[in-house]
Amino acid sequence: MEKKSIHEITSTVCKALTLAMGVAVVVLSCLDKLEAQSAVVLLGLGLACAGIAMLEK
Repeated sequence: MEKKSIHEITSTVCKALTLAMGVAVVVLSCLDKLEAQSAVVLLGLGLACAGIAMLEK
């Protein structure tokens, strides 16, 4: 098993969190279980993680 650097792990976690926040907002919106303000917070968190992943390159 290959050891991964902290840089690779951080990048992978940020990308996964970005995807998870997007999917969570879509699913919760479809189920009418999400307020607009909460959706903006979740999408903002996902966008921040996407920015971190892009800046690491």
